[in-house]
Amino acid sequence: MRNSELIMMFLLLAVLSLCKTNSLACNEREKHALLRFKQSFTDPTNRLSSWSLIEGCCGWAGVRCDNVSGRVFELHLGNPDDSGKSTLVGKLSPALLELEHLKFLNLSLNDFRGTPIPSFLGSMSSLTYLNLWGALFSGLVPHQLGNLSSIRQLYLGGNSGLYVDNFSWISLLSPLESLDLGWIDLHRDIHWLDYSNELNGTLPRNLGLLSNLVALRIGNNSIEGTISEVNFAKLSKMKSLGIYLTSVIFNVSHNWIPPFQLQHIFLMGCKLGPKFPAWLQTQRFLQTLTLHDVGIVGTVPKWFWMWASNIQTIYLGYNQISGNLSQVLINSTNFDADSNRLVGQISSFLCQKLNERSKLRILDLSNNALYGELGHCLMRWQSLTHLNLGSNNLSGEIPESIGSLFSLKAFHLHNNSFSGGIPLSLNNCTFLGLIDFAENKLTGNIPSWIGESTHLMVIRLRSNEFFGDFPQQICRLSSLIILDLANNRLSGSIPRCLNNVSAMATIPSAIDDKFSTLKFSIYLGLQRSSLGYREDLILVVKGRKSTYTNILPLVRIVDLSCNNLSGGIPIEISSLFGLQSLNLSQNHLMGRIPENIGVMKYLESLDLSNNHLSGEIPQSITYLTFLSYLDLSYNNLSGRIPSSTQLQSFNPLDFIGNPELCGAPLLKNCTENEGPQGDENVEGSERSWFFIGAATGFIVGFWGVCGALLCKRAWRHAYFKFLNNTKDRVHVVMTALKWSWVCYHFRRYHMISLGCLRGCNQEGREERGGGES
Repeated sequence: MRNSELIMMFLLLAVLSLCKTNSLACNEREKHALLRFKQSFTDPTNRLSSWSLIEGCCGWAGVRCDNVSGRVFELHLGNPDDSGKSTLVGKLSPALLELEHLKFLNLSLNDFRGTPIPSFLGSMSSLTYLNLWGALFSGLVPHQLGNLSSIRQLYLGGNSGLYVDNFSWISLLSPLESLDLGWIDLHRDIHWLDYSNELNGTLPRNLGLLSNLVALRIGNNSIEGTISEVNFAKLSKMKSLGIYLTSVIFNVSHNWIPPFQLQHIFLMGCKLGPKFPAWLQTQRFLQTLTLHDVGIVGTVPKWFWMWASNIQTIYLGYNQISGNLSQVLINSTNFDADSNRLVGQISSFLCQKLNERSKLRILDLSNNALYGELGHCLMRWQSLTHLNLGSNNLSGEIPESIGSLFSLKAFHLHNNSFSGGIPLSLNNCTFLGLIDFAENKLTGNIPSWIGESTHLMVIRLRSNEFFGDFPQQICRLSSLIILDLANNRLSGSIPRCLNNVSAMATIPSAIDDKFSTLKFSIYLGLQRSSLGYREDLILVVKGRKSTYTNILPLVRIVDLSCNNLSGGIPIEISSLFGLQSLNLSQNHLMGRIPENIGVMKYLESLDLSNNHLSGEIPQSITYLTFLSYLDLSYNNLSGRIPSSTQLQSFNPLDFIGNPELCGAPLLKNCTENEGPQGDENVEGSERSWFFIGAATGFIVGFWGVCGALLCKRAWRHAYFKFLNNTKDRVHVVMTALKWSWVCYHFRRYHMISLGCLRGCNQEGREERGGGES
């Protein structure tokens, strides 16, 4: 019994020791300093609600205290929500200086309203970690940061308003391991210029002095010039290198052997080519390799594919890399080589014998010159979540083996020559969120089971040969944001149930991003640094093709143009409040434009041209203040075009082909009968009252006279005697006038006859006289 009590006592002490952190006595001076620090912010989501006088500061959200001394040594106040919901807004308070033992300070992704980074941060000499990434600072990066003699990780990137005028202080931070300067203007430091043979340009040579540097990221700024071996000579500990969206040119010798062994390379939008960098062969521990849009031209060297076989992620997009993929074996987890000049038979590539089960999740070979049929080897790639083979020379039918890709989320086969129908087995891909089979030769009905794919957000089947009725089952897809079935042979009516597509009936928001399930990110060994794979789509909006990538999650489109749809436009379609583009042109639609179309306030593009729509243009269309593209041409619309600054600014061609339509911007003016319906009602009402008044006056006048004659006999006799006398006088006058008229015309006729005879005789004498002479 005694032993069991001792064991219980020991366990109790162990539990109490684990809870010791929360029961630590908080230093009163630091507690009040933190409260003053809190007062410099607004906290809309009450992240700091636990910061109060009642509770000890060691138990406050984001505060970490030393287990022994109880002094505050870490502040984790970075915004945990990338959407911006939990942002702290304000400015930094000097109260932080009272936290003398603070080593870790994270304020990333908050809102400091464009204020400068305060110079007093340079006095916090105990800091080993400082993260101000994306916190909306602006102005000069203070030189005093060079006094942070213990700093190991410094993240200043993501603040596009920051600039550096003298970067010499960076060389004082000898313990520095991670440095993020992305989006900062580094171009103003004239002391970076080095005119020696080793370096030409404006890259900071001081960076090369940071011998403890482990990770470096520079991007989205205006630095330019040339990088050579000298810049990396002392960076033997570097594991992660990121240089992107700059004008930097890499100029290293062909046989250069770097002093470092990198794990992550992220080079994008800078100049690395035109030759494939041979120094890559020296990197034996590489996990991610990104050479995106770096100007590489030519054939992939023979050593590359074998060397790259163990690299987890390879992104080579947007270069001019050529080579045959038929015999290439991919062991990577993510492989993206889109927009190059790669060739080869796709089935040979997919049917390579693997040593082990494939772990490939992302395969993007779009915009190349691959050819042939897919074959039946897709079942070997069951880990695929994103497959993009669009814009190649592929043909044949989509194989049933596609149904074995149970994890597939996004599937692109656009702009090829695939034929046949959509395989039934695709229904097995229950996580599918995007289907892009546009611009092929696919035929048959759009399958009804498509309504069971509840994760579908994008259906793009335009420019194929699908026929049959519009599939009603699409109404079940509540997450659908893009529906593009244009340029097929679909018939029937537009279903009224489209208002069930709730994703189109809500206002697009970056916070509620359902499209995030299609995104994929890989950590690159640096704070707030990840390699993301994002879907893109080519969409026809406002009459032109455009590629959508970053804003794709915010797009809401319905395009059913160039089909054989009939019937009317269902009024339920106006319930899709979040819709930005609606194209129903070149069908056989009849009836009127829905009267309440004006409630679709986010509509930017509306095309109803080349149908048989009739009636007037609804007055509510003037409420579409975002509308920048409108085409109602070639219908049977009539009446006056509603007046608004916006509608009258469109081209007259947007209304042409409607003979009964009038008003600006058309040159045809409206007559009174073609005025707005409201004016016609007013005029009709006025005419009705006129006739009612006239009839009433006639009745009153008639019975006022006739009633008096019927009632008074003397009046009646006098009235009729007056009429009789008046008749006799008129008869005498008319007889006299008639006799005068007869006498006048008889005399006139007699005079004209004599005149004519005299004239004829005179002409006869002249003729005869003339003949004689």
